[in-house]
Amino acid sequence: MNKPLEFFFDLGSPATYLAYTQLPALCAETGALLVYRPILLGGVFKATGNASPITVPAKGRYLLDDLARYARRYKVVLKFSPHFPINTLVLMRAVTGMQMHQPERFQAFIDCLFHALWVEGRHLGDPAVVATVLTEQGFDPEQILALSNDEVVKAALKDNTERAVQRGVFGAPSLFVGDQLFFGQDRLEFVREALGNISIVDRP
Repeated sequence: MNKPLEFFFDLGSPATYLAYTQLPALCAETGALLVYRPILLGGVFKATGNASPITVPAKGRYLLDDLARYARRYKVVLKFSPHFPINTLVLMRAVTGMQMHQPERFQAFIDCLFHALWVEGRHLGDPAVVATVLTEQGFDPEQILALSNDEVVKAALKDNTERAVQRGVFGAPSLFVGDQLFFGQDRLEFVREALGNISIVDRP
């Protein structure tokens, strides 16, 4: 049986996007099953007293440089919208709704949003832009909006977020291998180690 790798994510986090680009290959390599857990990062911050590092100017400048270094290492595009950061509440409700009600299209849906936000640098805080992106990729914007307004979907995202906090999540991306928590796109080597049950120092 494949070992699950739980990926707690919010589309609005650039570090989460970077992890997202690497996890399918990591899971293929280790035989792990990637399990997506949508959360609302703002809700996590509120519950834990944490805040985005960009709220501290020096840390924010360093973070942007560091993320760019990782994008080069991973050989992926990372393009910030001038409107970063955005409120992802509606987006993450839509993601949760797609996972619940159209799981067969869930991967294509998050691929479309991650690409628009972090490869094209589009302003997904603007509902009109979101509608355009969805239409371009064959999704019905009105149907997606209805999902994001569904009370059961809203409750599910809230529950996901609260459960994440209860398990020790304080930011995104957060990954779990069993009960082991790994935070950040820069901890993937330790995730690989945990999935493979081998020590980095033991490798030839």
